[in-house]
Amino acid sequence: MSRLSTERHDATVLLRLDAPARRNALDLATMRDLAGQLRAADADPEVRAIVLTGADPAFCAGLDLEAVAAGELVLEEVDALDADPWLVLQELGTPTIAAVNGPAVTGGLELVLCCDLAIASEQARFADTHARVGIHPSGGLTVLLPRYVGLRDALGMSLTGRFVGAEEARTIGLVNAVVPHDTLLPAAMQTAAAIAETDPRILQALLGTYRELSGVPLPDALARERVRGRSLAVDTAAVEARRAGIIERGRRLTDDGDDGDDGPDAS
Repeated sequence: MSRLSTERHDATVLLRLDAPARRNALDLATMRDLAGQLRAADADPEVRAIVLTGADPAFCAGLDLEAVAAGELVLEEVDALDADPWLVLQELGTPTIAAVNGPAVTGGLELVLCCDLAIASEQARFADTHARVGIHPSGGLTVLLPRYVGLRDALGMSLTGRFVGAEEARTIGLVNAVVPHDTLLPAAMQTAAAIAETDPRILQALLGTYRELSGVPLPDALARERVRGRSLAVDTAAVEARRAGIIERGRRLTDDGDDGDDGPDAS
């Protein structure tokens, strides 16, 4: 059963990951639904912007690691079913806005990176725990994160799994703005309304120009990462063991007064 809700607001489609007890972790059904809803919105000429957010308290904890460890979520099946929301986000001609309401971890961080704009609540946190979990990125992280924040900061996040707070994320270029939590969706919808006022033909061409001219051609760089990510087999037993370790680390950091949140399924 999909964990996604969809709303239409004038020329904007709002997609909300809606499994708060699971920190909005992505199972296969939700990934398929998200990919399908993104494509449907992009195909509608009346839709001028797409906003992606999560149900509080998290934005997205990444892959549902319980499903991965149980063999219920296999990345090769995601490819076969054409259910990869990160890949779809990278292909859309409609501008996308991530409204980051809470922790965005690994696959959740990749969703933010794949959106064109990102607005963060003051409660947002960002982390890359791929190395801690034991799954190589394939949603664009190694390509997009250094483009936004620089190689040093990207490596600092990926090699340690550390959490970056909302204000630091704005400072290093990971998000466009930080707003009070209760004004996050209004701010995102206001940005979407401003996009809707522009010339759609020029806007789509402008997006294409940015993507084409940003360093190594984006499709080639993303394709290389995907090949590497898919070539490394996932050790499901190790993922389950590491998932438990990440949960314990998150509890320990919280008990020590750290404001990071690994979440129950941080991936």
